[in-house]
Amino acid sequence: MKRYKLIIKGRVQGVWYRGSAQRKARELGLNGFIKNMPDGSVYAEAEGNESNLDVFIEWCKKGPELARVEAVLIEETGTLGQQGFEVHR
Repeated sequence: MKRYKLIIKGRVQGVWYRGSAQRKARELGLNGFIKNMPDGSVYAEAEGNESNLDVFIEWCKKGPELARVEAVLIEETGTLGQQGFEVHR
């Protein structure tokens, strides 16, 4: 089990990024959350097995159809044992 903090930059707000990411994370059996940030980026924390996290990170680099991802900053952090993957407002 690993947990990563992700900061996704680009046109990622108002394009259904959070909801799509939540669906993908749940499909992969990941736990964590995702939220919009005041600077226009999206912040996520995802926890699970490494191979599923790799798939999720690759998805985050593209996002949903209307998104234009410019960068994904990734930092490994300690696991929390969180259950579920939620969208925070």
